[in-house]
Amino acid sequence: MPEGHTVHRLARQHLDLFAGTVVRASSPQGRFAGGAEVLDGRRLVGTEAYGKHLLHHFEPREDGGAILHVHLGLYGAFTTGPYPAPEPRGALRLRLANEQWWTDLRGPTACELFDPLAREQLLGRLGPDPLRDDADPVLAYNRIGTSRTAVAALLMDQRVVAGIGNVYRAELLFRHRISPFRPGRDLAPEEWTALWRDLRTLMRAGVRSGYIVTTRPEHRSRRRVAPAREDRFYVYRRAGLPCRVCGAEVRRQELVGRNLYWCPRCQAS
Repeated sequence: MPEGHTVHRLARQHLDLFAGTVVRASSPQGRFAGGAEVLDGRRLVGTEAYGKHLLHHFEPREDGGAILHVHLGLYGAFTTGPYPAPEPRGALRLRLANEQWWTDLRGPTACELFDPLAREQLLGRLGPDPLRDDADPVLAYNRIGTSRTAVAALLMDQRVVAGIGNVYRAELLFRHRISPFRPGRDLAPEEWTALWRDLRTLMRAGVRSGYIVTTRPEHRSRRRVAPAREDRFYVYRRAGLPCRVCGAEVRRQELVGRNLYWCPRCQAS
């Protein structure tokens, strides 16, 4: 599932390509035909990302404003290119296009129209997003610091922190040598402050580059400015391999329906 940095990157891309232009909208698949009809011919005035949710704001009309809400989920993806657009193929949920660019959406968990109230209700259910300037890490710690739930499970709860996925969860805890099974209430305030700052740094780098890198140069097999794919992570998807720092075998275990990766020696407490 795309993590928060991917959604923020999409919001920036769509803002650059479509903001201020009248957009043609269609649903070749037909599953979003009604929504596409509402959006067709409207001007896109802004885009917004919050956690794993993408919001496109269109100009209001007499019948009110329109906000396109997209959650990519496990299988959703956008494909974008210069005009003219290719002939629609397959399960194409939504196509947005102007005179210069097009973007196609396939396989999202959610593709729907919101009004401002629905947007506020959505954001009210989510924890702070580390990539937003208005994020308050104290709100997240208020939930983490009073919970008996494992910190690894809390970090994946979008009501606690919005935008963290399996990669950032595993890598962040490793970088700070925190056991994923430690109860949230045992996480000290200063530890959370350090985690939050590091998370913002990692996710901002992900927005810039388009991919996640959490390893430091001294822990890679080949030191280079742009690390090879196999050198980008400490523990994520490295079960059975030696830890880059201590040499212990990286472990994997299912937690809250997702695979958790950690080093039992580096993250013993």
